[in-house]
Amino acid sequence: MQKRSLEQSIREWLRISGSTVKVVVKDRFPGGRLVGGKYHPATHTVTLYQECIREQCLQLFGTEAYFEEYAAIVFAHELGHAEDRQLDQLTELLESRLLTGSEKQTIALKIEKNAWAYAAKLFSDWKQAAFLQQIVYQSLEPYYTAISKQSAAARRKNKQPATA
Repeated sequence: MQKRSLEQSIREWLRISGSTVKVVVKDRFPGGRLVGGKYHPATHTVTLYQECIREQCLQLFGTEAYFEEYAAIVFAHELGHAEDRQLDQLTELLESRLLTGSEKQTIALKIEKNAWAYAAKLFSDWKQAAFLQQIVYQSLEPYYTAISKQSAAARRKNKQPATA
């Protein structure tokens, strides 16, 4: 998909969603990480990184054949952040120094799940929904893994040695 076609798709999703978010399309996320999109609350702007999205699609599906659908889902997820009424509150909580690592991961997971729930509403067709589920699973799995590891470490730490 050419950048122009991606921008046409973005306009269509904005129309469908009713969102007023600004959208910028760039080639790559700075710093070398493979980030497909980013929402910036201060400017109410979603930035999509087209080549990173292409690489993610290739890694996940082994082909660029699903690029258009994958890019739409990445965008819908970022729209989910933009339209999340809990985002400010959750972000503020996330920055609290009083939380444990596990609690912070749980809040980060909630932020991501909120965005995916919004995206799922935009993709109600069963074929799209199955495709979306596969992407959501890949996206959320690291959060669940981190929470599980931190919880296990906390349980090990809190075990008291047997006394005579």
